[in-house]
Amino acid sequence: MFREEDFEDLRPYYDHEINPALKRIIANPAFDKITEFLFPGQDHKELKDKLAGTFTARDFQLHFMHPLVNSILKKTSDGLNTGGFEQLIPGTPYLFVANHRDIVLDSAILQVLLFDYGHETSEITFGSNLMINQFVIDFGKVNRMFRVERGANKAELLTISQKLSAYIRHTINNKKTSVWIAQRPGRTKNGYDKTEAGLLKMFNMSGSDDFTGSFRELNLVPLVISYEYEPCCAFKIKELLATMKNGTYQKRPDEDLMSIITGITQYKGRVNLSVGKPANLYLDRIDRKDTLNNKLTKLAELIDTEVYNNYRLWPGNYVAYDLKNNCTEHSSFYTSEEKDKFLLYMENETKGIEGDRSAIEELFVSIYANPVINANRFRQNG
Repeated sequence: MFREEDFEDLRPYYDHEINPALKRIIANPAFDKITEFLFPGQDHKELKDKLAGTFTARDFQLHFMHPLVNSILKKTSDGLNTGGFEQLIPGTPYLFVANHRDIVLDSAILQVLLFDYGHETSEITFGSNLMINQFVIDFGKVNRMFRVERGANKAELLTISQKLSAYIRHTINNKKTSVWIAQRPGRTKNGYDKTEAGLLKMFNMSGSDDFTGSFRELNLVPLVISYEYEPCCAFKIKELLATMKNGTYQKRPDEDLMSIITGITQYKGRVNLSVGKPANLYLDRIDRKDTLNNKLTKLAELIDTEVYNNYRLWPGNYVAYDLKNNCTEHSSFYTSEEKDKFLLYMENETKGIEGDRSAIEELFVSIYANPVINANRFRQNG
């Protein structure tokens, strides 16, 4: 049985810790570089003074993060579309299980939309691999992020998973606060979004023996984001190439930070974030008499169906599918100009990647084609 004090090494900052953390943030030279990019020509002293007078996480998110994320989207995208938020009930905490394409923006965009649609913001998972210095730790924890241990060995994994499961359930049931978590550890690299049954098993560790009741009290909701242009696509291809060649991939010490910066600054095209159907509406489709592993697998499939049905497909996805299959099956979904634009984008995005050109282009095309493949398969079977 876990107590509040057992979560000291996981939790975000309490409100009384917010102001000291913000003062550390604005004193760091990195803060000036970030604000100059996002708010060029503005009076940064006024911004610093405003942050120095902020004392709650909610005020920080509303008065700083909300305009900051909107500024990022205005500078680097062609607009944000949404869907399904009418399914959320104000005042109800949810466990948002999300497909994951960008380290920071996936969850940051959700916080903006929760405010815009009249909800409180959620807590957000914060991989220990990203906690590279005090500036990043402070920025994460004032933003309601909680630690998730990465790279644990098998001996540690059970204890870590039990504690994380208890913290998530405590946050939803006792703190009455929503939680954002990716459907699998790390970002999707190959465009194939898939919920890991092991993640659902972790959620269930802190619940009762009643599988349906255990998940029902978490208010699990699939969350689906799609970018017209894949964040950090070249980085992902390099990782996939190295994994194909060596069986594993070893990140450089600064790679996660570079991915964060690239994801924020890179052009994204159009962006869509949709809320899928809450899991409580289809938990009863899972056979109560089945084995636990089969129940978890079935629930993962039901979540994936919501992800694929709500994933916004762009012209480039359809172009990639037809290129991959050497066909014109989806040619009605794009123009010749859009196809040419996608091919030029592929050339520019991959020209700096060393290796076999055919393998590189095949990986690039697959990243964009896989969402169409999944959508076709699940819309037929769903």
